[in-house]
Amino acid sequence: MDDFLPLLAVVGVLAAVMGVFTWLASVVRRRGAAGAAITAALASYDEAFRVTAHEAHYEIRAQTERQAPVLSPGDRRRRGSGRSAGRRNPGS
Repeated sequence: MDDFLPLLAVVGVLAAVMGVFTWLASVVRRRGAAGAAITAALASYDEAFRVTAHEAHYEIRAQTERQAPVLSPGDRRRRGSGRSAGRRNPGS
């Protein structure tokens, strides 16, 4: 039994360190405080061990890079006939 005690201690410490890293990764992702290096490191970990999370990472990055189209000031006039939608010509 005394031979297994050092091995058990090493495995316990390793499990605790991995648990802390897992918790830290979830906190960093939730807050969005990850820098470029941490984001790249987590993405490579996801690519190796969790493929679906890696694919989701790239999809989220693509969604943040997309922007909604912004209307030009003249777009409202081109859609209608030049009159406001609420006005009607009383002479017609």
